[in-house]
Amino acid sequence: MDDPRALFDLTGRVACVTGASSGLGRRAAVALAGAGARVVGVARRQVQLDALAADIGAASVQGDVSDRAGLDALSDAIAAPFGAPDIIVHAAGINNREHADDVTFDGWDHTLALNLSTPFFLTRCFVPQMKSKGWGRVINFASLQTTRAFPSGIAYGASKAGIGQLTRAMAEAWSCDGITANAIGPGFFPTELTAAVFDDPDRAERNAAQTCVGRNGRLQDIDGAVVFLASEASSFVTGQVLMVDGGYTAK
Repeated sequence: MDDPRALFDLTGRVACVTGASSGLGRRAAVALAGAGARVVGVARRQVQLDALAADIGAASVQGDVSDRAGLDALSDAIAAPFGAPDIIVHAAGINNREHADDVTFDGWDHTLALNLSTPFFLTRCFVPQMKSKGWGRVINFASLQTTRAFPSGIAYGASKAGIGQLTRAMAEAWSCDGITANAIGPGFFPTELTAAVFDDPDRAERNAAQTCVGRNGRLQDIDGAVVFLASEASSFVTGQVLMVDGGYTAK
């Protein structure tokens, strides 16, 4: 019998992770590198990217993934260190936490551009190379707000609900070419994006009590889901949103 651990071995694979400078994006990059992938981290903050490179030997690309005019140049830069990626993780995101009455045109457009449009258009840059190999993995980041409405989350929630359908549509379009598309839906994890939640101990405790396991997420809790969806182990899994939320959405 083959060693089942080999299903999770990413040796020889190239992985691109957006939003790799902090939070779940950085943790995804660490997990993929630990499984053997050559990682290219993409973010706007060079200092944090340099720290990631020093920690895990990743290549780095500084840039704004929501800038459509620069998308071709960005995709060329991503492919430069190791070749076109086999795995792409879309962890870059923004949540302005604006009430519906206060949402601006610019705030709405930027949220939708970064959280929803970028995962499609950046992925599409690399689909031809994935098709030529007959193998690819797309991992989007969904949210609790993919299916639930939270206060002051209308733009963010709309973008993350869109990620659920985008993931299914990507799977329908490309899985027949060996490219699977799935999403991870994190619960409450301590990141820059959720600082407002964890800065309020009472609120953080209430969120923890809503889970089945009785606690909020730790960064390492994302590792298994990322490696599974990036590996051969998930070859028959596509178009799915895997909630990594301690059972928050189960209650």
